[in-house]
Amino acid sequence: MKMDDLTHFNADGRARMVDVGAKAMTNRTAMAQARVLMQPETLVRIREGQIAKGDVLAVAQVAGTMGAKRTPDLVPMCHPLLITSVNMAFKHDVTPDVDGLGNILITAEVKTTGQTGVEMEALTAVSIAALTIYDMCKAIDRGMTVTDVCVQSKAGGKSGTYRRPLMREHDATIAAGES
Repeated sequence: MKMDDLTHFNADGRARMVDVGAKAMTNRTAMAQARVLMQPETLVRIREGQIAKGDVLAVAQVAGTMGAKRTPDLVPMCHPLLITSVNMAFKHDVTPDVDGLGNILITAEVKTTGQTGVEMEALTAVSIAALTIYDMCKAIDRGMTVTDVCVQSKAGGKSGTYRRPLMREHDATIAAGES
């Protein structure tokens, strides 16, 4: 890969915000995911509303949406965008995996009409939602792990459509739009 291939660097190799002024306004969508691994008992308590700090998934949903909207404040070279939609979804799996852990799969679909994509906003949404789940449940399960943060798909703009190959069996439900 040559330095010319990296759009966030100038000719001197210093970081810069890309000029998107000449790009066409198009509808753009991105979907990202994150997974929070936890003890099955923690997941049961979340589902039954038995977490002292409150409704974990409701707070995580709001936090994820707020995170998407604040992305340019957190990621220095991101453009401020007029986000037209953020849709968060949470899927529980209390069946222990090979390590004995349950999980919550978080997805975010972010949309805009603009000159640059919303992949970073979708990634920020799922990351902030996952961190919120950790924060609200850490008193009972400090071993929770945030994992599988990735862009699942994006559409719009000059580069067109991208769809991630399936990473795990759970990703099939994301690709199908189920939550």
